[in-house]
Amino acid sequence: MDLASQALTPDAFRSHFPIFEDKAHLCSCSEGALSDRVIVAMSEFMTSWRVHGAPWHEWMDYVDIARGRFAELIHADPGDIAVVSCASEAAYHVASTLSYEKRSRILTNDLEFPSVAHVWLAQGQRGAAVDFVGHKDGVITAEDYVAALHDDDALVSVPLVSYANGLRLPVREIADAAHAKGARVFVDAYQGAGVVPADVRELDCDYLVSGTLKYLLGAPGICFLYVRPGLELPLDPPLTGWFARKEPFAFNPRLLDYADDARRFQTGTPAIPAAFAGAAGLSLILETDPARNLEHVLALGDYLQEEFLRAGVALFSPRERSRRGPQVSVLAQDAEGLGAYLAERGVLVSPRGQAIRISLHYYNNLDDARRVVEGVLEYRKGHAL
Repeated sequence: MDLASQALTPDAFRSHFPIFEDKAHLCSCSEGALSDRVIVAMSEFMTSWRVHGAPWHEWMDYVDIARGRFAELIHADPGDIAVVSCASEAAYHVASTLSYEKRSRILTNDLEFPSVAHVWLAQGQRGAAVDFVGHKDGVITAEDYVAALHDDDALVSVPLVSYANGLRLPVREIADAAHAKGARVFVDAYQGAGVVPADVRELDCDYLVSGTLKYLLGAPGICFLYVRPGLELPLDPPLTGWFARKEPFAFNPRLLDYADDARRFQTGTPAIPAAFAGAAGLSLILETDPARNLEHVLALGDYLQEEFLRAGVALFSPRERSRRGPQVSVLAQDAEGLGAYLAERGVLVSPRGQAIRISLHYYNNLDDARRVVEGVLEYRKGHAL
């Protein structure tokens, strides 16, 4: 029997999430729904703390379990993964270990998550210049990136999926063009990994970052940085700590020996509760078939898009299925007001800027999609969109 045939169905997956007993959770781009497995894992953490006081070896095992499951998800080795606190920290590790003397440019785009883009901008203090690829009606193409590439590029940053409107970017095409120019490629997969396949072999990226609190169905506080094995680092990470050492428990304050693998990018004690939650959330993701997961989400997105466009509702998300990730974005004059209106009716979305983001996961179904369409159209009767 092949693995795909043993994978969880959408209904079986959904059954692990108690929130669907009374709500439509459509805000995974902000925080994934809480599963029964995460509830059990967090209880196990609290019990271990209460009973054993300080079972650090057990807790660190959970950090490595989470690391290993993320490595499995993206088809990497555990040694290629550093456990960090957030995407900003991961981006800083990458930016701070590059030299901008010979190559001084970082290329990103206007749909990059600000927290990552701000790290790139801060490298101006070290001589880096940052350029942005603009979007056209919420769309950025491979051709747009290629036209902006320069021989002076040190790093090209491209999200797997944009936080702003769910645009799924052509990462591999951009990576091939960037590598041809001699630049390294950083992928922020936070808004897609867990639903959109993020195989680093297929993406051919040099760095990839994602955390557990969104589509990986864990809690805030833990993030993973993939670093291509064998990648030469011009500089050692200046932000460091004891978990970046070859032997962290040697406790030698005089020795700064960096680990030989991606762990060299780690700092201090990781967020143990988030490791328990992350390992549990990833266990569920790994029981789904990636192709079936994505197709399920795209089909729900097709329904939302068709219904909204039929009703004359303006969208910020891309129309083409191949460019749409797990999100449909509805333009709104008062996105926060619309989000609050829907929340009062048990429909949870994520307002952001000029739009509400309706984000879809394998646990969502057609009833959820219908509820949000009905809610938006009902809101429009008394409010301008």
